Amino acid sequence: MLAFPELVLRGQVANRDFLHLYGPGSLWVLAAAFRAFGTSIGVERAVGLLQLLGAVFGVFALVRPWGRWLAMAGATMTAIIVVPPIGLTALAWVGAVGFGLWSVHLAVRALDEPDRRPRLLVAAGLLAGMALLYRPDLAVALGLSGLVVFVTLDRPGRVRYLAAVAAGVSPYLVHLAMAGPGNVVRGLVIEPVFELRGGRALPLPPSWDRFDGFLQRAGLLEEPPWPFPTPPSPAQLSIWLGLLVLSVVVLVMAGVGAAGDGRRRLLVMALFALGLLPQALQRADSTHLAWVSCVPFGLFPAAVVELWRGRAPHRLYVVAAALVPLVATLVLVPHFTWRSYAHAVARSAGIGDETHAMRHDGRTFYYGRADAVTAVDQLLVAVDRVSAPGDRLFVGTADLRKTPYSEAFLYHLLPDLPPATRFIEMDPGVANAPDSGMADEIAAADILILSSVRDDWVEPNDSREFGPDEPNQVVARDFCQVGSFGTGLFGRGLYELYRRCR
Repeated sequence: MLAFPELVLRGQVANRDFLHLYGPGSLWVLAAAFRAFGTSIGVERAVGLLQLLGAVFGVFALVRPWGRWLAMAGATMTAIIVVPPIGLTALAWVGAVGFGLWSVHLAVRALDEPDRRPRLLVAAGLLAGMALLYRPDLAVALGLSGLVVFVTLDRPGRVRYLAAVAAGVSPYLVHLAMAGPGNVVRGLVIEPVFELRGGRALPLPPSWDRFDGFLQRAGLLEEPPWPFPTPPSPAQLSIWLGLLVLSVVVLVMAGVGAAGDGRRRLLVMALFALGLLPQALQRADSTHLAWVSCVPFGLFPAAVVELWRGRAPHRLYVVAAALVPLVATLVLVPHFTWRSYAHAVARSAGIGDETHAMRHDGRTFYYGRADAVTAVDQLLVAVDRVSAPGDRLFVGTADLRKTPYSEAFLYHLLPDLPPATRFIEMDPGVANAPDSGMADEIAAADILILSSVRDDWVEPNDSREFGPDEPNQVVARDFCQVGSFGTGLFGRGLYELYRRCR
């Protein structure tokens, strides 16, 4: 989310010139922010903060008809869940969820306020289109929730709503014209759905006694303390998945019951949450569970109120509704919610982990490993010595037969060296596929940076499979090593610098 928008500013197009698995909307917004305020991690994180606020206050707005305190409890739950996994990184998912939540809010208001219905429907449709520009896979959630709105409206309202949605997604026509239909279908459908899934999927349910995801295991190295007894961290992922599914089921049940009495708001909200569920099921690690559960857990107080309506004193069930998701996460899954959020707050106040920063050419990037920061600082000095502006840079893995990840931040820190590959983001089964063309891209590069940081990547999926050895052969044939920086696994440097042999 630093490198991609800058490529857009340079005239490159997602799906045509570089791999991008989601819609172009988030890149366009970030590119506009970089154009206005400069390309920096601060600007990118500011956009990420706005996206988080959109999601948190979207939940608040949806729950507000059940009471201000319940809305506050729901929004707090959303913040505690959604902030820890990625912090302020402006990834497309959170932005799409924020737009989607506000679209749902305005759509249900349109059902409740006939006098303002035309304007509210237009705004709801446009926001739904924006969400789809960020993440096309949000079509399931928006489609399920929008169906209730659609069947409730009269014919003019339906036409207005659909027209607004069409207007919201119409920038895809621009993207199709710029990238080409074949590239768009490949980038938004074939690569993420068919080629990538085998190398990213994790077992369901998650393993009880160990982490299946590599990055989850890496997080164990920096686990902050927690003072209360809890289930083991891997077990918490299984419990969290169960709570997520249960919360969605309860929301749908409460929504159906409320709709039977003529109150459709909760059903629309519940179906939106239901449509998000596949995102958690396809890779049940803490990040994807958080991205999904931040919505149903935040909306859950409204479901409790509806289910208990008339069965207990009003104050009793309001207090219970506010506390149920907060207490459940605090007792059963605190490591990825309350503990992580508290750790983030402490770090914001300068307490806890030391922050390590890489700096080059007026740009900064923060990294969790001090040894990697030292190695990159030395690497960048060497890159400046052996390269010239305009040289084509390739950043990849130490063994290019496996491409589970990439140190894409190096493209941001070296803006004068244009990328030599479309695989800024490297994914298993995509970058190392036999027909990916990566070997040809390496052959046309001038400078290579190969990293062994992820050499020990192991997950129970297709990321363990080796691709063709041709890229490694091109490196051995055409490139000379300039230096090795840091100490990695298997006798290699953390980062190794190569220049085309003369």
